[in-house]
Amino acid sequence: MEKQIRTVFSPCESEKIIEKSKFLTYSTHVESEEEARAFIASIRAKHSLATHVCYAFVADKIGNLQRFSDDGEPQGTAGIPMLEVLKNKGLYETAVAVVRYFGGIRLGAGGLVRAYSSSVAENLDMADIRTLQTCVEYALTVEYTGI
Repeated sequence: MEKQIRTVFSPCESEKIIEKSKFLTYSTHVESEEEARAFIASIRAKHSLATHVCYAFVADKIGNLQRFSDDGEPQGTAGIPMLEVLKNKGLYETAVAVVRYFGGIRLGAGGLVRAYSSSVAENLDMADIRTLQTCVEYALTVEYTGI
């Protein structure tokens, strides 16, 4: 029996305001690191004036290809908490990006961890998450001489 994987089936966007900072969260299905990086690049291009564009992704079916970035936030306050949400929800082939527009109030390390992880968790709660069954395709060639 082949492995089943849970993934975001279609792109999802959400927005959250915390202490005057705007957090825009995006999630999507990706099947490779290249697709994940292209998704992140498209978010960066769309929000070129944003203070931070943090991301995390699991870009394969077994969980070996994981990447994250704090993008200038204090180390360990954005990317790792986002990746932990993906892992806790059992998602594979999924990428998330959180765009932060700074609102002038510092959140502190604990506040940033809560802000980024809750933004991703709320986005994924709204997302269309489906279980995909990997399968094998066979092709048979037979002669048609019976008629």
